[in-house]
Amino acid sequence: MSYAIRRASELALDEATVTALRAALKTTADEVVQAIIDEVPPYANALSGHMGATIRRAVRTALGHYLDLASGNATGGDGGDAAYELGRGEVRDGRSMDALLSAYRVGARVAWRCLAAGAVPAGLPAAEVAKFAELTFAYIDELSAASAAGHADELAARGRAHELHLEHLARDLLAGASPDVLLASAQRAGWQPPVSLTAVLLPAAQARPAYRTLDPGTLVLDDLPDATGVLLVPDADRSHLLRQLTDRTAVVGPARPWTRASASYARAVRARSLSSDIRDTEDHLPELVLSADVDAYADLRARALAPLRTLPVATARRLEETLREWLLHQGRRDEVAAALFVHPQTVRYRMAQLRELFPDLASPHRVLELTLAVGLRAS
Repeated sequence: MSYAIRRASELALDEATVTALRAALKTTADEVVQAIIDEVPPYANALSGHMGATIRRAVRTALGHYLDLASGNATGGDGGDAAYELGRGEVRDGRSMDALLSAYRVGARVAWRCLAAGAVPAGLPAAEVAKFAELTFAYIDELSAASAAGHADELAARGRAHELHLEHLARDLLAGASPDVLLASAQRAGWQPPVSLTAVLLPAAQARPAYRTLDPGTLVLDDLPDATGVLLVPDADRSHLLRQLTDRTAVVGPARPWTRASASYARAVRARSLSSDIRDTEDHLPELVLSADVDAYADLRARALAPLRTLPVATARRLEETLREWLLHQGRRDEVAAALFVHPQTVRYRMAQLRELFPDLASPHRVLELTLAVGLRAS
């Protein structure tokens, strides 16, 4: 049993008093609405026209139900249901709970003044006036509590709906949806598109904590396969972003126009597949280029390094290492020797062998092909 119903059980208004109060319901409702308009700014323009008439009827209904309660003819349930829906409606109309509670406070004061003005002349005994006042404010408190619950529930529902729209947008971006689809998805989510997005891969458990430290426009998903999370960071300052992720196991893709965020994500995924030590994909572009088409790279190595396959495995490996350092150091023998930890004369000897195996070693095309072929150390 609600507190208002318990108070009502202690108060029995006689029929003459109830009749007098019901006769004043319309005037009371009008005064309540006018006072709210005058004293609560968010309602200044909200209670005019059709909406004003609807609210006035709702106030009269609430007051009528209150009189039913005061005369022992109601349980109090309907008023609470209507107040709950009122709270939800205030969210849809863009008004805060503070505004609604202010309206309730003003309404309670004016309603009591009007009801008291009708009850006392109708002969309500002085001893019952205090009980009547307590019932009035208890009833208003219960209505305001029901409205607060409706307001909170509507906010929670809208918040979850907004989160779902943002998640849907993130999935569209990772899937490489068309610009038209992405624009529509962004509009549904109420998300302002940036110039660029940078994809960040990290363990799913780290996604939300990292997200809370980044730009509020960042999109987050933490339910991808293999317990992976992804952040899509708008217009990121790369060096600052990397510092923010210092303590996290993250792979940061390149910045790309926001409609091409899938390219940033794809590169981060590929970098992670190459090595668990990669953090900034921009520091590993050669490896990423050479691993972009694994079959093509294998074919290139097989063709370009075919002459080495006629040699014993250990000899072929030493010559390939020498060729790699010779190409990287542009033929500077001392630097090649230092990189291989051998004597420069050993480098001279090995290069003589390589020139026999690759007669066209001075050809620019051959140099390009061999540079690509030995660009990654053989595993």
